[in-house]
Amino acid sequence: MTSSSGMNKTSTEVVMDTRQFRQPIVCVLGHVDHGKTSILDAIRGTSVAKKEAGGITQRIGATNIDSSEIEEKARGLLGKGKLKIPGLLFIDTPGHVAFSNMRARGGALSDIAILVVDINEGFKPQTIESLNILKKFKTPFVVAANKIDLIPLFTPVKNSTFQQAMKQQRPEYIEELEKRIYDLVNRFYEFGIASDRYDRITDFSRTVAIVPMSAKAGIGIAEILMVIAGLAQRYLEGNIKFNAAQGRGTIIELKKEESIGTILDTVLYQGVLHRGDTIAVNTRAGPAVTKIKAMLVNSKGRSKKLVEKEIVESAAGVRILISDKLEVVSGSPLIVVNGDPSQAFKEILEESQVNIDISEHGVTVKADALGSLEAIAYELREKNIPIRSAQIGDINKRDITDVATLNDPLDRIIIGFNVEFLAEAREAAMASDVGVHVGDVIYSLIQETEEWLSRRKQQLDEGRKQRLPMPAKITILPQYIFRAAKPVIVGVKVHAGRIKVGDSLIRQDGRFAGTIRSIREGEISKQFADAPSEVAVSIDGVTLNRQIFPEEPLYVDITEAVVKELRNNPLDADTMAVLDEIIKIKRKENIFWGTRS
Repeated sequence: MTSSSGMNKTSTEVVMDTRQFRQPIVCVLGHVDHGKTSILDAIRGTSVAKKEAGGITQRIGATNIDSSEIEEKARGLLGKGKLKIPGLLFIDTPGHVAFSNMRARGGALSDIAILVVDINEGFKPQTIESLNILKKFKTPFVVAANKIDLIPLFTPVKNSTFQQAMKQQRPEYIEELEKRIYDLVNRFYEFGIASDRYDRITDFSRTVAIVPMSAKAGIGIAEILMVIAGLAQRYLEGNIKFNAAQGRGTIIELKKEESIGTILDTVLYQGVLHRGDTIAVNTRAGPAVTKIKAMLVNSKGRSKKLVEKEIVESAAGVRILISDKLEVVSGSPLIVVNGDPSQAFKEILEESQVNIDISEHGVTVKADALGSLEAIAYELREKNIPIRSAQIGDINKRDITDVATLNDPLDRIIIGFNVEFLAEAREAAMASDVGVHVGDVIYSLIQETEEWLSRRKQQLDEGRKQRLPMPAKITILPQYIFRAAKPVIVGVKVHAGRIKVGDSLIRQDGRFAGTIRSIREGEISKQFADAPSEVAVSIDGVTLNRQIFPEEPLYVDITEAVVKELRNNPLDADTMAVLDEIIKIKRKENIFWGTRS
């Protein structure tokens, strides 16, 4: 990077102080494949989805759309008045995790959001995840009801406003579109949110705007820009006033290039940055200071090429080359320091604290950034899955070793979000019973985690059922009496629990009721039978109609050790109910039997 001559620093700051507003920061969220990136491309008039040669994008993680571009795209929709805001800053990485990673003083960095919903598919898991995140951060949003061009009977239209496109459509199409918008309105209502089509709303502070559009056909882009700009200008004045005070930003991505050094893609949301400024950042080893060697921003116009700047003012996406090779943490703050950095360090530590409830038992979570951890923790909490540990970083061998030694087998699982599963860790995991799930879609990871926990619990339950006598309740079926003694052979109904070969039985009065010597289902011999089922059993040590009787409840005799184990790790409700019945029987002789130790 080469430096270029800049304006006088003092005079520039005086000019900046007179500016009223900064660019509102806009995030795009929604379900996978609902068109988030396509909408960003359509708004910018670019194609970010198609990477440059070598697969490396030259764009910074945020793109500014100047007010003149907005006025040009939304000509005729904004009225005669000029926009007061200088433009809109769009975060180029779509998704609610990116949204969570970008924070400013404990809140969301984004001033306003676009929630993308495929109008043909409606709400999907990530739609709900995104909506929950928006509600959590109290972020205003607009709904982009995308892919209206895929509704049956659509008459092809390109690059037009929604209203103009509708003039070309058949009544049958418009009727179907209205039905789908109504379905969306109902879904939002279920989440306690009032919504309507943007052109039918009188109070945007109470009702969420739905903008029907097609990113692919270029329909409705003008309306999206109009609604966002209008909302920001009318309702967010207090949030987007330009503040020339201490420069502050959020690092959204860290890049390392051997020939250049450490590069920080940053969203500057307050104040001004100058080449040569000392900045405080958070690293793996804690807060540190470094200097800005150079800064690049996207140029104005359609090309959006990177150009070097001596001064960058908020709000802006800026690529910063720093003077030191630091392991900077993505999602953490960047603060300009003048003199003693201790206060900046204190603020960085406060903002970088993981705000996650940790339990004694639960899953281990690794993620690429603080916001990612909190986003996935939020979804795990919604599913009542506890978290034992939550850390930033790749999954390494030590993680596997630590988790493999946990006493509770249900805790031996690691979830990795947007991180690497290192080769040495993978090898260690293969030699252990640790479950590792890595991915970049939260709802898929949550689903895999639920499935793994369910399978592991079934395996553990099965192991306990085979290892220990389990509570069970049976009755002899009077129509299936085959032998009355030596041994008794009868048909029984298993009402709850599991009976096994070798189980001893007791009556309701606690007396011995024989030992199960064999179990058959038809012509097949079995070692056990689970409820609900009917099987033939041979019972040794008793005589029918003397010690045991048809239709009389019989129970599997268990030890107090089984009671303790099942209280710590309960089985199904029916089995636990039979356990309570057996405890009552046992306490007729010993009132303290089965009490908690």
